[in-house]
Formats: sequence, structure tokens, C-alpha cells
Amino acid sequence: MRIRRLAPVLAVGITATLLPALTPGQAAAADPLQRFHNQHPAWHRCDPSQSAAYQCATIEVPLDYSQPTHKTIKLAISRIKAGAPGKRHGAMLFNPGGPGGEGLSMPAMMNETIPKKVREQYDLIGFDPRGVGRSTPVTCGLTATEQNMEHPYRPETFNRNVAWARTVAEKCRTKNGDTLRYITTRNTARDMDVIRAVLGEKKISYLGYSYGTYLGAVYTQMFPRRTDRFVLDSAVDPARVWRGMIQVWAEGTEPAFTRWTKWTAQRHRTYRLGDTPAAVKKTFWDLIARADRDPIPYEDGKLNGDDIRAALRRQFFSPQGAAEAVVNLKKAADGKPASRNSVMPDDDPGAPRSAAPDGQLPADNSSAVFWSVVCGDTAAWPRQPGQYRRDAIRDKAKYPLYGDFGSNITPCAFWNRPAEPVTPVHNNVGVLTVQNQWDSQTPLASGLGMHRALKGSRMVYVAGGEGHGVYYGEPAACANRAVNAYLSTGRLPARDVTCKPYGNQEHGQRKGIVPTPRPVPGAPSF
Repeated sequence: MRIRRLAPVLAVGITATLLPALTPGQAAAADPLQRFHNQHPAWHRCDPSQSAAYQCATIEVPLDYSQPTHKTIKLAISRIKAGAPGKRHGAMLFNPGGPGGEGLSMPAMMNETIPKKVREQYDLIGFDPRGVGRSTPVTCGLTATEQNMEHPYRPETFNRNVAWARTVAEKCRTKNGDTLRYITTRNTARDMDVIRAVLGEKKISYLGYSYGTYLGAVYTQMFPRRTDRFVLDSAVDPARVWRGMIQVWAEGTEPAFTRWTKWTAQRHRTYRLGDTPAAVKKTFWDLIARADRDPIPYEDGKLNGDDIRAALRRQFFSPQGAAEAVVNLKKAADGKPASRNSVMPDDDPGAPRSAAPDGQLPADNSSAVFWSVVCGDTAAWPRQPGQYRRDAIRDKAKYPLYGDFGSNITPCAFWNRPAEPVTPVHNNVGVLTVQNQWDSQTPLASGLGMHRALKGSRMVYVAGGEGHGVYYGEPAACANRAVNAYLSTGRLPARDVTCKPYGNQEHGQRKGIVPTPRPVPGAPSF
């Protein structure tokens, strides 16, 4: 044991004896990132309306880490320092999801969410990932229509879908040149490691939701020795990035729909949608056919069957909300207007928001970053439109609710080739993954895929749990007790943990804490 502890010291001593002292210029050449690691952020109050403890700063990172002496970009970071310095363990970074989600405000949000005994151990660190928010934001100049990624397959509209995908790719390329090649998960993980060095930390802890789980997993793969206590909540399957993660929405929705038909049939007296699962299913598909023949009035427009399939996909994971939505759509079809939120609810009001003033960011910033990451992380996107057509036809038959949406063509078919290969995630780093059974954005199959890839991980699984995002700080919840214990001690559970939902989490009574997009129209989100 003592020899192992002394080995790094002995290695340093031998190196110092054999090598002459390096001049500052030589040291920079030996470590081209040294000037980034040695930055001293000018911390200042983020917002006069918020606590003075919530501080912001800006640092620089290389646009292209293979050429760190070339172009740099800005990275916006934030912090709330540990509440009890004597109990401080280190720094914890956050990511809310996306790709394209802003994380600068997360310390302020999590400071109110994480229990005091955990919070006082960490400096809470937020950041807008590269290209996002205040971190040299990118834009493609996309219109609201061009930002809508949800395109059903129909033979008569497929050529328009191809034109949309090509237009988005070309506008992004024209607006940004070569920059978008470097808005990737691998480079964001490198940015996290620069933040670690700037903060003076040997290791970092981390809490990532949704897309943030993949970002965290990539960090563990690239920087395993700098990984401390990592919690990955509502996980992306690394083996499915990224086309497979869009397709998994269709795969995961079918069992959720089946569960909904059973739940709703048991409550026929309330919803009047059918007294057997088969009858409920028929009611729904009859509504779809009716909307295709005669679109249903909704707000200032009308909804056809494809619109309804897209709008209700994620709602089927919470049976009560889906049942109420179908009831209201039936009323609207009969000439009785449905309330807006009964069909397409707003994003979770508790979702993280940027500290940047309204209107400061490009309107398409989230969409531009989304496509930059999902197209730029991996080359595993078909390049021929015909492949998307065949896949959409196949998956519409296999997964009727959403299969054609999930497999239809995207801008990635026309994107520039990635600057780097995708990161294969397969390591033994100890992390904690957390997963609801009925998660619409990262379905259970996806969470299990992450758990398998991270061989040293433990999973906290909420059987029957609904919503996108599990850990929300309620100390009495079984899942949160497990997360808090790990963050407090660094000790993973001896085995995987299965929990029951907390309180009224089931059947739509509690949303997950991670924002999900408005389905029609809207930018995608993991």
C-alpha cells in the first residue's frame, strides 16, 4: 500500500532528476492547454435580482482541441460555493440535457433542490455548453417551421421532407462555416475538463440529466482518472447515438400505449373511451382516421392524424394525461373547443432557464446546437434519402404511433462528415444511473443500455415511475435517498436499487424535472 502511494512521488522525482527545468515557453509547448488551465475567472454577481452567492464568469477554450493555439470561443460558467467550507468535498458540474440546453442557471436551481447535507459539500458549477446560450452561441438562421423536426412519412410529402433536411443542413453550413464541426459532445467533455483545471480541482463530480448523461459518460471514457461522483439521470444509450435515440421514441411508445389502453379501459366510467383495451385502442385510431378526413379545430389551426400522433406520443407515458387529452380531442372534433394545455402542455415550469436576458440569444440556438451535436458526434447516419424512406415505411408498420417520425430523413443526411469518430463508452468507472420505468424521452431500454455500457455503474430504478428526470431533491423519496447517500459518501450501492414511485408520481401527478419539447412545432430534446 505504501509503495503504491509513493510511486507517483518517486516518478516525479526521477523525471525531475533526468530532465532539465523547462522554461515557460517549453512548458507551454509540452502542455498546449496550459494557458487555458491557468485562467483566473473574473467572478461577478450573475443577476442583481438573485443572490450575490450566485456568481458568473467567462473563460476561453479552444474551438478545435487539436489546434489549441488557433481560434478560441467563450464559455460561460457559474457557481455557488460550498455552504460549509470545512465540509467541502469538491466541485459538482451540472448539465440539464439537450443537446442545446442552457446550464448556467443550474446552480441556483439545484441550490434550492439538493438537501443541505449534500449541498454544503460542493461548489455547485453550471455552464452553458459550447455553442449554447452565453457560450459563443451558434445559429443557423432557421425559421420556426424549419426548426420543427417531426415529419411523418407520407409518399406525397417525402420529397418536401428531403428538401427540408437539405435546407437546414445548408443554412447551418453557410451560417457557420467549419465551426459546427467542433460543436460536439467530445469537445464539450474537453471543455468540462478545462473547467475542472480552472477551478483547481483534481477531479470533478457531476449531475447530468438526459443528454447530460451521455455527456457525462463520454467524460468518464475520456477522463476516467478525473471522474469523481457522477450521477446520470434518465440516460441515453451510448450504443444508439444518435439516430437510434430518435428511433427509440417509437420503440418505447408502443408499450406505453398498451399500458394506457388498459388503464383507460379500467376507468371507462370516467373517460368513456372504451371498456376494454381493444375498445380504447379502436377509439384512438378512429379519432386519428377522423382527423385525417376532417382535421380537428385547435387554437388557430387544425390537427390532422399525424399532428395528433406527434402531440400525444410522450403523453402516453402518463395515462391520466393521455386519457384527458383524447377526451378533449374528441370534444373538439364534435365542435366543442379543447383547452390548449389538454393536448400540448407547456414545458415543465421548473425547467432550468438561462441567466441571459430575454431576446439576447438567436431564436434557433437550441435547434442549431441539437443538429450540430447529433450530426457531428457520429458518421452513422444514412446518406441516401431512399434509406430513410424504406426505414420510415418499415417502422410505421412496426411502431404505428411514431415509427415513421422516428425513422424519417433528418439534416444529418446532408451534414458535413464529423471531425472525429464517435466515442465508444465501455469502462468500469463507478457511476450511479437513475431511471424511471415510464420515461418518454429516454425510455427504459435506453437507460438499461447506459447501465450496461458503464460496467462499474449501479442503477437506481423507479418501477412504475413516470416523468423525464428522477432526482429532484425530495429527501423522503427512495431514489433520492440513494442519490444523496452516494453524493454524500462517494460509496455506490452494493447492488442495483429498485424503488417505488414517491407520493403521487404515478399517472401524471408529478412531472419529471427535465424539460421536454412542445411536440408541434418545436425543437427536439433528450
